[in-house]
Amino acid sequence: QVQVVESGGGLVQAGGYLRLSCAASGWIFSSYAMGWFRQAPGKEREFVAAIRWGDSTTKYADSVKGRFTISRDNAKSTVYLQMNSLKPEDTAVYYCAADVNGGVISTRSLSYDVWGQGTQVTVSS
Repeated sequence: QVQVVESGGGLVQAGGYLRLSCAASGWIFSSYAMGWFRQAPGKEREFVAAIRWGDSTTKYADSVKGRFTISRDNAKSTVYLQMNSLKPEDTAVYYCAADVNGGVISTRSLSYDVWGQGTQVTVSS
């Protein structure tokens, strides 16, 4: 079974950037989708971005379009989330997740089967 581990979180000033990494291990099929979600204190977990391993099809939340970019490196079995022009409202714990069911890329957290432990991103104003 695939496992995922996030890294790269930290503290950054508004307008700055960070790159999160999600290292995947185990069997990874081209139909799998890898997603990033985030959860701020007192709020529900929300979709940020996702990418399908096989064809690099991507999907983004409206709130991050134009600022965040998701990509993957097959050789390293790693998915990245490049976050630019960060805002205080981007502050949250960011989670990487794998949807092993294939098909349309889902924005629903319930569609994702495997989750990492999360990494904190804090954007100061």
